[in-house]
Amino acid sequence: MFGLTALELARIQFGFTISFHIIFPAISIGLASYLTVLEGLWLWKKDDVYLELYRFWSQIFAVTFAMGVVSGLVMAYQFGTNWSHYSAFAGSITGPLLSYEVLTAFFLEAGFLGVMLFGWKKVGPGLHFYATMMVALGTLISATWIISSNSWMQTPQGFEVINGRVVPVDWLKVVLNPSFPYRLVHMTIAAYLATALIVGASGAWHLLRRRDTPAVRTMLSMAMWMVLVVAPVQIAVGDAHGINTREHQPAKIAAVEGHWENTPGASVPLILFGLPDMTAETTRYALELPHLGSLILTHSWNGQIAGLKDFAPEDRPNSTIVFWTFRIMVGLGFLMLLLGLWGAWARWRNALFESRMFLRFALVMGPAGLIAILAGWLTTEIGRQPWVVYGVMRTRDAVSNHSALEMSVTLILFIVLYTGVFGTGIRYLLQLIARGPEPLDGHEPSPETGRPARPLSAVPDRLDTSIMGSDGR
Repeated sequence: MFGLTALELARIQFGFTISFHIIFPAISIGLASYLTVLEGLWLWKKDDVYLELYRFWSQIFAVTFAMGVVSGLVMAYQFGTNWSHYSAFAGSITGPLLSYEVLTAFFLEAGFLGVMLFGWKKVGPGLHFYATMMVALGTLISATWIISSNSWMQTPQGFEVINGRVVPVDWLKVVLNPSFPYRLVHMTIAAYLATALIVGASGAWHLLRRRDTPAVRTMLSMAMWMVLVVAPVQIAVGDAHGINTREHQPAKIAAVEGHWENTPGASVPLILFGLPDMTAETTRYALELPHLGSLILTHSWNGQIAGLKDFAPEDRPNSTIVFWTFRIMVGLGFLMLLLGLWGAWARWRNALFESRMFLRFALVMGPAGLIAILAGWLTTEIGRQPWVVYGVMRTRDAVSNHSALEMSVTLILFIVLYTGVFGTGIRYLLQLIARGPEPLDGHEPSPETGRPARPLSAVPDRLDTSIMGSDGR
């Protein structure tokens, strides 16, 4: 297919499927915590606006949680089908870590999810709030194990290779590997930011359509506070994560910066834009800011980092790709900070809900958090190449013995199926968001029928067609 090898097709297939998967857990992590805050505020202030928002966003959570579970199953199977040599080599670490995620997080979420979605008439307010908190805790525990497993692949420690297989010798070092704390905090904050931007965009959309209600105002206001507080924290965490990566994965940082070699005694410039050429070993059309690369990456005026020429050609990540994915992520991060500051200024001028220019910007920024997550993931994973376990196992040694034809056929099937299934799910989510929160008839949702229910039963059977145009959007 297009002259690609089976290895390249396997990587594309894994990247395609996980790109669909990663957005749903990210939204679930953010929404679960948001729902906890909403229910806590409702119990504290006795203001039904928070309950109205809880009911609305719990429907979105139910759909994203279901799609996250379905897409996650495919990821687990791919370890055995497309990456069997990796599973045989490092399964003694990856297998237990993923099992711990199921045992501690998924069971916790599944146990309390039913109470959270359908238990309003079954349990008291305090127990229902506890169930919501447990679901939120479950999403964070799940993220912890998944990030730990992936971080071990980035910065492996606590193991020995015996008879061609990884054997864990110190599980504490395996779990708490050097990049794990930075990546866990970075990803969790990214999920919160992505969710806040979606909530804020929803509020902005309704206000732009002249649907000005207390619930719409509240969710826009809460989202802007979240962006204002968390965006600068994420920038600081990203800086610390970059320093950690420079220490443990210097080739990745060199590729991200498009930096090829050092001049003795000279500082490292920050290349804002350019086109890294892996063949010519240079970054063409570079727009540089002197000393700024040293200041950001080493926190000194004339500090130096390793250049790509310090590594053998076969050990270099593809700088052409990660150079731009990283800049997309960082650029969106600063736009998020701008949105938070603009929201604070508009709030100070009592124009947060009236400034149409600001509301349009908030609406456009709605998907920015998810795009930044995908760009960051691509930077992390492509920047690790050519290693599947950094410095221990090369990616070419991890792939299963499939032909290019087999990988091409399965990739095409994945594209068709995912576009149909998850495209429909995303469209449904957008329709739910476009409908917006509805006023409450009472303090609690309608009584239950007594029948067992699935997560998707928490969303309405129909959507009001008045929110859609003649083309069905």
